[in-house]
Amino acid sequence: MPMGARFGRRWENTVARGQLHEDSYFYTGLQDGKEGNVMPFPVTMAVLERGQERYNIYCTPCHSRVGNGEGMIVERGYRPAGNFHTPRLMAAPLGHFFNVMTHGYGAMPEYAAQVAPQDRWAIVAYIKALQLSQDAKDSDAAPGAKVDSLANLATQQGLDASFMGEWTMPRTAVYGTPNNQDNGIPETVTPGGKSTTTKSAPAAAKKQ
Repeated sequence: MPMGARFGRRWENTVARGQLHEDSYFYTGLQDGKEGNVMPFPVTMAVLERGQERYNIYCTPCHSRVGNGEGMIVERGYRPAGNFHTPRLMAAPLGHFFNVMTHGYGAMPEYAAQVAPQDRWAIVAYIKALQLSQDAKDSDAAPGAKVDSLANLATQQGLDASFMGEWTMPRTAVYGTPNNQDNGIPETVTPGGKSTTTKSAPAAAKKQ
């Protein structure tokens, strides 16, 4: 390099070590510019366990352990996080969750620096498992498997009856925007399939 130069010559048609990214879907979650709906590798129990571990570390503070968007940070007043059990996110393609973790969404920052692509996909798989846990049917169980209701399981674990109640947004949760409104993030989908956008803050937040 010439004296005083900070960088060497940049050779054409070369890629820096570790930046080849030959499998574009693995690194982007996009297929032909759209969010894909397949996993880039087989989902095993080890993948789900890794996804659960990473989810509990990086996602539960806002989304909670069950993915209802009522994590401890939200209870302390942060903007409501996405509820993975809404019709919109239940129908979202797998690539959507990977893309959001990579680039952020609304008040959610990006996690590309903290979570490697392999782990982001593992989290995606675990999110789908969480969704299934709240919407499973008897037909989803293996033939001959015993299926018990969540209410019975909660009772057996000594949980309070309110555990089975409807999930509600914590009283402290606010949108955290200047006009205290959703401002279009995120959209929700009604049972009829129509997209709507919440234009006002939750009732609890309005009372503040």
